[in-house]
Amino acid sequence: MGKKGILLVNLGTPDSPKTADVRKYLDEFLMDGRVIDINPVLRTLLVKGIIVPFRGPKSAKIYKEIWTEQGSPLLIYGNNVRNAIAERLGEDYQVELAMRYQSPSIPDALERLKQAKVDSIKVIPLFPQYASASTGSVHQLVMEIVSQWQAIPSISFVNSYYDHPGMIKVFADNTRKYLDEGWDHILFSFHGVPQRHMRKADVSGEHCLKVKDCCKTLTENNKFCYSAQCHQTAKLIAEELNLSDDMYSLCFQSRLGNDPWMQPYTSDVLKELAGKGVKRILVLCPAFVADCLETLFEISFEYQEEFEELGGEKVQLVESLNDHPAWIDALEDIILNKN
Repeated sequence: MGKKGILLVNLGTPDSPKTADVRKYLDEFLMDGRVIDINPVLRTLLVKGIIVPFRGPKSAKIYKEIWTEQGSPLLIYGNNVRNAIAERLGEDYQVELAMRYQSPSIPDALERLKQAKVDSIKVIPLFPQYASASTGSVHQLVMEIVSQWQAIPSISFVNSYYDHPGMIKVFADNTRKYLDEGWDHILFSFHGVPQRHMRKADVSGEHCLKVKDCCKTLTENNKFCYSAQCHQTAKLIAEELNLSDDMYSLCFQSRLGNDPWMQPYTSDVLKELAGKGVKRILVLCPAFVADCLETLFEISFEYQEEFEELGGEKVQLVESLNDHPAWIDALEDIILNKN
């Protein structure tokens, strides 16, 4: 029997913080029909004519702030995790890392698995909560590529692992290291998605944003809802930390465009907390398994600056799972046991 193939996929990163490479990354990312789900002609005009030309130089400056001598933090942690998982699983497995956008690419990773003659492929997107624009996009591209193969091995996809006990415990343990420093409030800040994505994912058409507090409880109707899974992740981490409801809030960051996204927005919550006299905030970002632009810069710099302008003092980021040994334990369990 041949090896079992494991494909780990994260969102992506530019090849360098140079403006040309950042524009190339943004172009591939934002032209994905699951990310900006509008008429293809309008999407092309918007992305190639407005967003990429103007956002590219600004984003390049931000990427330079987080870039290390070894390269992009997201890719560094991704390679570390891939190597650790490969060592754990042993010679019966071939583990590949890919990015949905840019390098290492999904087509190249799948080709390596194909050439290794693996008997099966299991795809694990490195997004704990399912969203059409992240996990859904990964699954779609993998299926499109493999559908062209003459010999298609057994393929399985992990939808989500928002409630995995091992993952929850690592986020909680990372947070415990800061709890003695005296925080007025704890924020769970998740990456935002447009509300229309939530409505499209509601098969019933009668639940999303129509039922009061529809995201706060996970049910049969919203089990694939990104927002509901985010709420469940936050709830489980809070329970692990013995946090009462008044000690933490959930919010969504990284909004793009003027359409309504999932709320409350992180900026609005910061303003509200500052208005109540809150000075010190501890922030977790459990939508990210590795620290990246959205955590290292958006939380640690942009929101810190914004909070100070509102009268606050400190926004402290809790590091993500990165290459923590306990995260490797959890990921190994997800690979071996998660359907």
